[in-house]
Amino acid sequence: MMRQVLAAALGATVLLAGAAMAHGPSRQKAEMSVILDATPAEVWEVVGRFDDMSWHPAIAATRMEPEGAPADVPEESTRVLTLAAEGDPTITEVLLGRDDEKMTLRYMITEVDVAVIPVTNYSSTMQVKDNDGRAEFVWRGGFYRGFPNNDPPAELNDDAAVAAVNGIYQAGIDALAERFGRVE
Repeated sequence: MMRQVLAAALGATVLLAGAAMAHGPSRQKAEMSVILDATPAEVWEVVGRFDDMSWHPAIAATRMEPEGAPADVPEESTRVLTLAAEGDPTITEVLLGRDDEKMTLRYMITEVDVAVIPVTNYSSTMQVKDNDGRAEFVWRGGFYRGFPNNDPPAELNDDAAVAAVNGIYQAGIDALAERFGRVE
């Protein structure tokens, strides 16, 4: 009887270990923030517009779909960002929510070539907070790597996904700091 119990426990352990190794990628996260030498309202006026991402140096153009969408962009609106890169790659995003009172914008990527940004299932929040009268801009996101199965190639693994998102956030934060000034 004891042998049967031990054999069953050993078998279950082997099965669970195999299942744990085959689970695929885990969700990655990125977050960056900066305190800017501007009021929260001034910064929100720039970053709170879903229909205009011209403040970010990697974005060459923002196009709303359908074209001619209202200036007061409703939830579930779609924007297509054309990147300032060879071949004019695009990223398609959907607005999940915008709260002017909390100065929060939530969106998700619905279409992107993983060769451009090596992520899948990306969602993000931009928020402007009051920090003693100055604007604290916080950008956070959650995503999976570009290769959903085990043993991803280096350009589509977790490290590549995190590095790409951090690069996007850093370029945006640097542009805002150049525009408004950074509070150290």
